[in-house]
Amino acid sequence: MPVPLVEVERSGVVESVHLGDIAVCDASGALIGSVGDPDRVAFARSCMKPLQGAVSLASIEGPVSDRDVAVMCSSHNGEPVHVRAVRSLLKRGGLDEEILRNPAGRPIDAEAAARVKGSARIYQDCSGNHAGILVASAYAGWPLDSYRTRSHPHHRQLLPLIRRLAAADPVIGVDGCGIPVHGMPLRAHATMYARMAVAADDHPALLRVLDAMQAEPYMVGGRERDDTAVMQAVPDLVMKEGAEALHCVLARSAGIGVAVKIHDGGYRAAGPATIETLDQLGLLPPSARRRLGSAWRPTLRGGDRPAGTISPIFQLSREQT
Repeated sequence: MPVPLVEVERSGVVESVHLGDIAVCDASGALIGSVGDPDRVAFARSCMKPLQGAVSLASIEGPVSDRDVAVMCSSHNGEPVHVRAVRSLLKRGGLDEEILRNPAGRPIDAEAAARVKGSARIYQDCSGNHAGILVASAYAGWPLDSYRTRSHPHHRQLLPLIRRLAAADPVIGVDGCGIPVHGMPLRAHATMYARMAVAADDHPALLRVLDAMQAEPYMVGGRERDDTAVMQAVPDLVMKEGAEALHCVLARSAGIGVAVKIHDGGYRAAGPATIETLDQLGLLPPSARRRLGSAWRPTLRGGDRPAGTISPIFQLSREQT
């Protein structure tokens, strides 16, 4: 059963409590920490993008910039820097943005959204991932019009990689952007992330993805995004946000994977719960703890004044291995 992870307090009154589950695993697949039910099944959503990006990159010939690699793994804000990178990536494959089949949307970032006239596929947060699949398909000679189907060669190459790293056979559904999505227990998500550090040793494209996400964390999310903030604060971490409030993190040096799922899909609780987990694991140096304060315990406003906080309230159970 999910347990209370984060509470929302205003003027001394607890208004809301977000329940959830957490799993922490090492590269052997051993559960080394948990809260709630580590076997709770969740779709990976955008937390799968580092592996999707690695499969794409493996088929793209020639050097690819860190920015272009990172945006392939992103759920970006749609800021100008992100849109330029997606267009640059498409240009490598001789493709136009009209070929994108992710949903149209406005930028997530309010400042960027105010600058555009309407919705477009290029602004939507999955456009970089879709561009990567399309460019890989152009280089590999795979069909372009069916790139979202589970029978497409890109997704057929991805599935065995997921099974190997997660040590699980995922349930396959359809993601919000239209491509296949993979459902697994939280401990499988955490194991998959932990094993990325090991698998990268013999998977050059995956190594390149991890390095690029760390080199260009702003391209992965953007302004006021949890994954960008965490990677900027702690260069050893690779983090990816997913829809319905799933966050996954790899601590590369420690070889640890973390998966945090908020039960009600409440995004505002996922960042505080994830940062608290990283702190309890001893993965946040003092400078990162200071830098991440506003994302760790966000302040709620009452008009123009502070009126409350969103705070993590759990204790990670450490497993005996």
